[in-house]
Amino acid sequence: MSKKANYSYVGIAFIILVFGIIVVPKIINRISSNDITRDESRSKEVSSKSKAVKSDLAYIYNADGSKKKVPAFSFTNQNGETISNTDYLGKVYVVEFFFTTCPTICPRMNRNLVEIQNEFKDFKDFGVASFTITPDIDTPEVLRAYADKYGIVNPNWNLLTGDEESIYKLANDGFYLYTAKNDEIIDGFEHSGNFALIDKEGYIRSRLKSPDNPLIYYNGIISEEEGVDDEGIPQEITILKEDIAKLLKE
Repeated sequence: MSKKANYSYVGIAFIILVFGIIVVPKIINRISSNDITRDESRSKEVSSKSKAVKSDLAYIYNADGSKKKVPAFSFTNQNGETISNTDYLGKVYVVEFFFTTCPTICPRMNRNLVEIQNEFKDFKDFGVASFTITPDIDTPEVLRAYADKYGIVNPNWNLLTGDEESIYKLANDGFYLYTAKNDEIIDGFEHSGNFALIDKEGYIRSRLKSPDNPLIYYNGIISEEEGVDDEGIPQEITILKEDIAKLLKE
């Protein structure tokens, strides 16, 4: 064997020795301090999959160009607890205005909401806010009985009562969900049968019907089973479920 080959082997041996003296102790130290795990090579892939993904749902905007957010509110729920808009931060939720003695659209709306509740029963960050427009009748005790009747079990579903003027202002000015007293109709009140969808930061969201035309609200009256109503208007519970699922991933 030539001297040149011997020098090559000596050089390789020297490099290995240096590696053992300098690098190996550092690796051992990282392992002992839990800096390296068996899954380290996969950590970037796992973390990227767990990150929230922004959905394609639109924001609703005020006249001044700002994003429309749920106004501050504070009312009493069916359990006698004070609930405010801050209790819903970090949650995706649906808003409705109803009353327990409503003989027409409210039972249909709440049956649809119970179906949605059951669809998302495993999600602790999903809820509903139901504001009564007859707070003089709908006390916490009445709302509790109503919740039991309809099978409302989601702890984040609050049936809310309180100052009548504040509730009507919230409906008409805060959400633009029309609510009014009307002695000329069968139940003495008229109100929107639509649902509003709220994201985890408190903004009103919806899908786009066209590039510059947001749906804004979802028809809450027609069930998935019905498909369409007598006038041929299609149900929107299915797309509401789809959009709730999108916001839950954000």
